[in-house]
Amino acid sequence: MSILVKPIITEKMTSMTEKYSRYGFVVDRKVNKLQIKKAVEEMYGVNVVAVNTTNYAGKFKSRNTKKGLVTGKTNSIKKAFVTLAKGEMIDFYSNI
Repeated sequence: MSILVKPIITEKMTSMTEKYSRYGFVVDRKVNKLQIKKAVEEMYGVNVVAVNTTNYAGKFKSRNTKKGLVTGKTNSIKKAFVTLAKGEMIDFYSNI
C-alpha cells in the first residue's frame, strides 16, 4: 500500500515551506498520522515534528452536452501537512 501518493507543489504550499518548513502531501485516505510520519522519515531521511491532516470530500459537478445534462463527482482526497525539524528540508527536484 502506497502511503504517500504525491507531493503538493503550489504557490501557497511553497510559501508555507519557506516560512514554516511545512510540506504537503496527498496521502491514502485510510492511513493515520503515525504512518504518514514514518513514511516521510523513511522516504526522505528527515525528522518530522508534527503531522496535520485534512479530508476533502469530492464535489458534485454537472455540465451540458449534446445528450443532455451529465452529472458526476470529483474524487475525495486526504492531505497531510508535515512540519520538519528546524534546519531540515526536502528536495523534490533532486531526481529530475
